[in-house]
Amino acid sequence: MTTIEGQNNQILGRFGEEKAADYLISEGYRVLERNFRCRQGEIDIIAEKDGYTVFAEVKLRKNSAYGYASEFVSGSKQRRIKTAAKFYLSCEGTEDCPLRFDIIEIYAPEGTEGKITINHMEDAFM
Repeated sequence: MTTIEGQNNQILGRFGEEKAADYLISEGYRVLERNFRCRQGEIDIIAEKDGYTVFAEVKLRKNSAYGYASEFVSGSKQRRIKTAAKFYLSCEGTEDCPLRFDIIEIYAPEGTEGKITINHMEDAFM
């Protein structure tokens, strides 16, 4: 991968996470954290709605030709997200709150320059 490709991937990743956060806000969620990182892993978006703390993994793809974006959230990725979520909750002192793990698929056929499709999968994994 060249530096330019890496930068493009970073730009697209930030674009996808921004669109996902905007979408959640428009749906009545309150975004608590973005790009939460700890030794245990990373969580793209942490939000709150209706008493639930929601840990959302954002996946952006051009299209679903090689599979749905959500299919790229492997079992090991899910375990890292859950471990990071436990760490986050312990730091916040809210270990007993109801929580949910969501996946937000974003399809952007023209990259950052065109129409996008968002598919929000609530309770995508346990």
